[in-house]
Amino acid sequence: MIGSRRKTRLEDATEESEMGNLIAVSYPDRATAEQVRDELIGMTEEKILELDDVVVITRDADGKVEIHQPRRTGAGAAGGALVGGLIGLLFFAPLLGMAMGAAGGAMGGALSQGPINEDFMRQLAGKLEPGRAALIMLVRRSTPDKVLPRLGNHDGHVLQTSLSDADEARLRGAVGV
Repeated sequence: MIGSRRKTRLEDATEESEMGNLIAVSYPDRATAEQVRDELIGMTEEKILELDDVVVITRDADGKVEIHQPRRTGAGAAGGALVGGLIGLLFFAPLLGMAMGAAGGAMGGALSQGPINEDFMRQLAGKLEPGRAALIMLVRRSTPDKVLPRLGNHDGHVLQTSLSDADEARLRGAVGV
């Protein structure tokens, strides 16, 4: 199953020892990669996909590599507000505690880096043809029969995965090549 836990370790690709499956797919341009990323994020809201991280990387015509990570301020703010509210209850000022916690959590979330190693992303981006983009994701869990059919029609090309050969073949069939 795509997204199931594997014992394979990609120490050079992730910052964590226990992980899901790493999948990297190239697309014709940044807009297409971001469209697929947004669709994946929508699938997480539908609870058919669980991602630990998802990043778009690009290589421009001059060979410059850029990493485009989604902002993590929402999760940080929510967690900070919860912790701040609990601390605020101790000092009889829960609203002030929530506001301070949300601000601190949002700042921490914006500054945090996901579990995919930045050096690995830059190395992978260096292999991209100029003008192309790639979507790198760390998939914790998925429902393949619902996710795979929605990944087609974007002219994707699988660059690298930690999937089994059979699951990688299914993914290649779904994304295009």
